[in-house]
Amino acid sequence: MSKTVRFGISLDEKLLIDFDRLIEQKKYTNRSEAIRDLIRSSLVENKCESTEEAIGTVTLIYNHHVRDLSDKLTEQQHHHHDRIISSLHVHLDAHNCLEVLIVRGPAHEVKQIADELIGVKGVKHGKLVMTTTGKDLA
Repeated sequence: MSKTVRFGISLDEKLLIDFDRLIEQKKYTNRSEAIRDLIRSSLVENKCESTEEAIGTVTLIYNHHVRDLSDKLTEQQHHHHDRIISSLHVHLDAHNCLEVLIVRGPAHEVKQIADELIGVKGVKHGKLVMTTTGKDLA
């Protein structure tokens, strides 16, 4: 474990009041933990813009009755079998499905795969959420 370093910051009073409100909403125990989370989040976002290895969840909502859509999505997944490490399929109602895929690889490839899947004609909504593997985070 690395050494903890203390430092001070100056903030506008309104910004601090808003920050304290956020801390309370998110149930942080103190400002330090909230600031650490914000720093980590910024570092993760920065790493996800690089070529480093990333993990992404791709969430898709689609109507499985759309002609050939399920086959096209399955074909895309097989095409990227080396990057898609897991998937979850949920029947939301008689027509709509939710699919969540976990994709691992260089950040730009994870984004490319997500764009391909979300862009398949018939997908109603899709979203990529990326993070790092965590091995470099303190």
